[in-house]
Amino acid sequence: MKRWSLGKWIVAAVAAAGATCAQADQGDVLARFRVLSIEPDVSTSGTLSTLNMGVNNSIVPEVDFTYMVTGNLGVELILGMTRHTVTSSLGGLGRVSLLPPTLTLAWHFNPQGKIRPYLGAGFNYTLFYNSSLQAGGTSVGVHNHSFGPALQAGIDVQVTKKIFVNADVKKLFIKTDATLDGAPIGTLKINPWVVGIGFGVKF
Repeated sequence: MKRWSLGKWIVAAVAAAGATCAQADQGDVLARFRVLSIEPDVSTSGTLSTLNMGVNNSIVPEVDFTYMVTGNLGVELILGMTRHTVTSSLGGLGRVSLLPPTLTLAWHFNPQGKIRPYLGAGFNYTLFYNSSLQAGGTSVGVHNHSFGPALQAGIDVQVTKKIFVNADVKKLFIKTDATLDGAPIGTLKINPWVVGIGFGVKF
């Protein structure tokens, strides 16, 4: 009977230690620094559909911050900017810059393990600015604001107590309405895949 009681105490102590460990991540802030490949998945409507529109890939730096609401649930804010060249069957149309802050809510699996995958979803806001788009000498305008959903999947791999490496893939849904000399000519959907790799620090 004494052995059984001691065994129960050991099991209870291990369970309590595991619970304490699982709760240790709550309130942590994870800062990641990544290099991103922005890979647009372009589609168009209206007159734009006749122009065989394209938007080039872009490689950019990025920083994001995750606040762990619980041991498994994190809120992530992604910050970065990118500039793209827009092409068509008429030739190059110029360049445009995008500022796409994205907020996601992600579920982190195995939060106390060395290898920690996660899945998330949220919202993206994109600001289009510094546009130099034109066709045949006529200005091409774009609507400055886009709102859309965002999906993500990634993995953190612990290297030291505070440092980890990260790989992440996101799908953003971004679109803008275009005009030619003020007249509507259709909608441009960029909807990029965002592939990133980098490292992170836990605070």
